Amino acid sequence: MTEDLTERGLLRGQVGTVVEVLAPDVLEVEFIGNDGRTYASLALKADQLLLLRHDPVKVA
Repeated sequence: MTEDLTERGLLRGQVGTVVEVLAPDVLEVEFIGNDGRTYASLALKADQLLLLRHDPVKVA
C-alpha cells in the first residue's frame, strides 16, 4: 500500500493479496497475518497499491 488507512488498521507498506478485480481500477485486497488469519479485506484503487515482483525482470 502506498498510504496509511489508519481507520482500517493498515499502514503504508503493508502487503496484501489481490483477490478480485472489481472494476478496471478497483481491486479487492486481502491482508493476512503471520497466523494465517485475515485481518482486513477491502476495495482499494489501483493507485493506492504498489506492484511487488517476486521474479527477476529482464531489462533491455
